[in-house]
Order: sequence, then C-alpha cells, then structure tokens
Amino acid sequence: MAIDRRREAGGGGRPLPEENGSVPGAGGGGAAAPPGPPAAGSAGAEIQAVPVPSPPAAACSPLLLDYDGSVLPFLGGLGGRYQRALVLLTWVPALFIGFSKFSDSFLLDQPDFWCREADGQGNWSVSLAPGHSNRSDNGSIFPLPGLPTPAGGNASECDCHEWHYRIRAGLVQNVVSKWDLVCDSAWKVHIAKFSLLVGLIFGHLITGCIADWVGRRPVLLFSVIFILIFGLTVALSVNVTMFSTLRFFEGFCLAGIVLSLYALRIELCPPGHRFMITMAASFIEMAGQFLMPGLAALCRDWQVLQAIIICPFLLMLLYWVIFPESLRWLMATQQFEASKELILQFTHKNRMNTESDIKGVVPELEKEITRRPKKVCIVKVVGTRNLWKNILVLCVNSLTGYGIHHCFAKSMMGHEAKMAITHNFYADYYTMAGIALASCLAMCPVVGFLGRRGGLLLFMILTALASLLQLGLLNLIGKYSQLPDSGMSDSVKDKFSTAFSIVGMFSSHAVGSLSVFFCAEITPTVIRGGGLGLVLASAGFGRLTAPIMELHNQKGYFLHHVIFACCTLICIICILLLPESKNQNLPENIPDGEHYTRQPLLPHKKGEQPLLLTNSELKDYSGLHDSAAVSDGISENTTANGMKSM
Repeated sequence: MAIDRRREAGGGGRPLPEENGSVPGAGGGGAAAPPGPPAAGSAGAEIQAVPVPSPPAAACSPLLLDYDGSVLPFLGGLGGRYQRALVLLTWVPALFIGFSKFSDSFLLDQPDFWCREADGQGNWSVSLAPGHSNRSDNGSIFPLPGLPTPAGGNASECDCHEWHYRIRAGLVQNVVSKWDLVCDSAWKVHIAKFSLLVGLIFGHLITGCIADWVGRRPVLLFSVIFILIFGLTVALSVNVTMFSTLRFFEGFCLAGIVLSLYALRIELCPPGHRFMITMAASFIEMAGQFLMPGLAALCRDWQVLQAIIICPFLLMLLYWVIFPESLRWLMATQQFEASKELILQFTHKNRMNTESDIKGVVPELEKEITRRPKKVCIVKVVGTRNLWKNILVLCVNSLTGYGIHHCFAKSMMGHEAKMAITHNFYADYYTMAGIALASCLAMCPVVGFLGRRGGLLLFMILTALASLLQLGLLNLIGKYSQLPDSGMSDSVKDKFSTAFSIVGMFSSHAVGSLSVFFCAEITPTVIRGGGLGLVLASAGFGRLTAPIMELHNQKGYFLHHVIFACCTLICIICILLLPESKNQNLPENIPDGEHYTRQPLLPHKKGEQPLLLTNSELKDYSGLHDSAAVSDGISENTTANGMKSM
C-alpha cells in the first residue's frame, strides 16, 4: 500500500525506486514500464531507474555547536592554565602593534627647517637662535635672526640648495630630513602617510576573508613572517618611493596580525570576560604609544627606530609551536577531527580527567568526526535578513567615530596655535594619548552598566553634541564677540572650542573602539574574520581623512566636519536597531547570528509584558511540515500537532 501511494504521488503511474535504489522489474507484480526503448542486450524490456535526490545530511549535534554552553565549560573556561597562557600570548604583541601604529608621528614628523646660506668664503651661516623664530604653518622658519630676508615670497624661500632641520620628535634625522621633503616635495610626506593606512585597509579586508577560510593561526604566522621582511627592508630604503611602497606592505601584514589576534582573543573567552580581556589588550597597545617617544629618543635615527620597532616581532615566530588554532572556529566549521586533537591537547595541558565529561562532548565529537568541513565566506552575509544590517551599521559607526576624531583634533590644535604648547611636540603627543587613555578607562564602567548598545549610544550622543555645539554655538559666540560691549572675546571662543574638542575626541575614540568590539561579538564565528575586516577597514577609511585634509592644506575642513556631524545623527538612530550582546553566547553560524533580536534599551518592569521576544522565547517551526510528510505512521485523520481531525 505504501508503494501504491508513492506511485500515485509520483504522477502518471510512474514507478519510483525503492530505498535501496532497485526498481521492480517487468515480472514484479504487474508493474507497468514507462514508454521508452528497452536497454540493449537484455532479454526483455528493463525499466531505467529514475534518479531521486539524496536526503539532506543530518544536522550536526547541537551540543557541539553550543561552544559557550558545553565545550568551553568542559575545558574549564578561563580557569584552565593553558587558556590563561594563550590569552597572555595575545596580549604581548599588542605592545609591538602600538609601536608600529604610532611610528608615523616620529618617522614623518614635519621639522622646523631653514636654508643654510654660504658667505663669500664658503662658510655656512650660524644655527638658529631658539625662542626668537617666526614659525610658519608648514613648519619652516623664515627669516632667521641676523640673516637677510629673501625676496620674492615663497618661491625664493624654497630656492635653496641645502636645508638645516630641527626635529622635534626626539630624532636627529627622520624621513623628511633624509630626503628633503619640504616645500615642493612636502606632498610626498602625506603620500607616505597614505601608504601605511591604505595597506591596513586592504590588509583587513583580505586577511579577514582568508582567516575564515584557512584559519586564524596561518594568517597570524604568515603575517609575522612578512612583516619582518617588509618592515626591516623599510629601514634600508634608498628613496621616498621605496619607503612608501614598502610601508604599504608593512601595513598589510600588520593588519593580518591585528585581526587574527583580535579574533583569537574573542574566541578564547567566555561571555563574562570578553570585554575586559579586550580592553586589557587596548591598554597594552596604548602603553606602546606612551613609550614611543622614549624609544625614539634612544634610537636617535629613523632607520634604527624602524628596525627596533620591527625586531620584537621575531618573538612571535615561536607562536608556530606554542599557539594552536582557534578551537571555536574548528568546531563552527565542523572540522571535528582537528577539534578532537585540540581538545585532547587542552585537557593534557590543564591536567584534566577526560572521564569527567558529564555532557558527553567527546562522545558526540567522535560520532561526527567523519563529517566534511563546512567553511563560509563573508559574501554569504548578503543573503541574510538582519546580520548584514548590523554589520553595516557598525561599519558606519566606526567610519564616523575615527573620521570625526580628526576634526576635533585639528580644531583643538588649531586653537592652541596661539599658546606656547604648540611648539612642544611631546605636549601635543601626550595630550592625544591621554585623551585616548581616559576614553578607554571610561568605557569599562559605562559598558559594564549600560551594555554594548547602550554604551555605544551614549558615546555617539556625546560626539554629536560636541560636534553640533562646536559648529553652531561657536559661530554664534563669534558673532556676539564682534559687537561692542558684548563682554565676549576670542579667548572665550577658543576655550569653548578646546573644551568641545576634548569631549569630542574622548567620545569619538570610544565610538570607534566599541564598534569594532561590538562587531566581533555579533558576527558568527564562521565569518568573524570577514566581519572584523569590514569594520576595521571602515575605521581605516575614517583615519585616512586626516592625511587627505593635510594634503589639501585643510581646504574644505568645515564641510568635512559638517558631513561627519550629520553622520553622527544618522548613527544615533541606527544604533537603536542593533541587538545587545552583553553576557550572550557568541553566534557560531549564520542562523545563530540571525537569531539575535533587538531588545528594549531599558529592561521592562516586573509584571510588564515585553513587546519583543528574547532569544530563549523564539521557537523554530521549520520542522513541522517535514515531520508530517516523512512520518508514515501517522494516520490520515491526524493533524501535524497530534490532534484528531473531525
């Protein structure tokens, strides 16, 4: 009877193959053969088998896909000695990364310069008398005390055969003084700054996709090898073109190190420790920023400084032996054979008893060990409904945060030009570093209390307020200061501008950093590298606006600030659409990332019915129709939910 029903369902009395693939023959109970020529060499007309698509592979065990709930507790979380050692190994390179990221401030700093003129006997003029110079906007000093003022304007001032430099960044010689990148060649300095940032952008995009396909560990190790090659070759550059080209590849490799370490750090931690461990790495990176001036003062020469910055990466070659692949990524991509070996390595290092596997992780792993790996590319996110929107919102947030940060920095330094602090390179440098440190310190309690989405929203509101007040209120103050008896002066405007700039730099730095971390949490493990690459590349585009504005001599600065101020308002609305990932398990695959729901910003009151469902309240009805169609044991008068039909 079951075969007859299947024939009728097939249509036209056409026989269907049995489960073992055989087809009833001509003498098998009166089965009619379909029209068609008989097979050659057969005694009678044989019926050709009709191909039927194989049933879909059984879903993977949910126990293995619940990494934070089953696998990580089995390994001891962060209580294991091996896990703590791996987290420490992800922290140590952050110091070297800090050196490399802020090296441009020293290698490409624009020094004070003037022309060394010879008298009739071939003797060169005396050096600069400090404290009495007239410093122009481009860093040059014209004229020197006791020297004749050259006639003819800027063209005659730049008509010089030999320059004398005074470098403020603690070096005796840097890239600018090495190849005389002043006057008509000053634009090459900005191109050299472009090269590192553009290399970082392309590196984040490409290495992120590679990390999702081949793993985090190979990307990390190969990036270390090539940054040693390109970074040390930078110190041997013979001209600025070679320097800029090699800096591009150095930035590309540095991006691979940053991205792979970030992903490894996130994937090692349980939900309650992810943020603080990430912030600890940020503090170590800022320690490199604070130590950089002392390192430059010790090296004295830019080539020695470049070599000293790159040489510590030699220690990371040992990671080939001591650092494993991300177990979470192996489990998410269903590479269960490699996962089993790594789990045994974890248990051996932590001196754990494998017989205490209460949840049965290892037995379930052995059942699925023959399953083929399932790797995913970031392109798959285009077909999702919610995930691509979340990543796009965070990309715009990081772009806006790092882009408007330069607007505030330029505004503050521009108004400080009337103060003596501008002539002190270290005061400017440590002011910027101190604001970044204060921003990271403030992020810890704010994100701990308000969560990821609430903290990001608060810092974005502060950024928007600082930007709008600086653009609108200061213009109003400027108009009133022109009126007689107004009681306002330019000094009042400068103080307000400095205050708004400090608040804006403080909050915009937090917006950029928190957007990257937020993206790492809501992006599934199978595409976390690609998602991180997108948001880090967006942050790189934001940083790229600084040398672009400098290259155009700050033309269009006001419009640049207005555009980013409008973006902050758009971002405030879009942040409300993001889910909250605080104390949530990391999504392992794309369906998990889609199940992140937008929760209310404030928790609902006791006894109040929430308007939005949480993850635990979602139900999956995808198997209802499949179970009703496959089950032959259910009678025809029984519905899918088990109730008798009337």
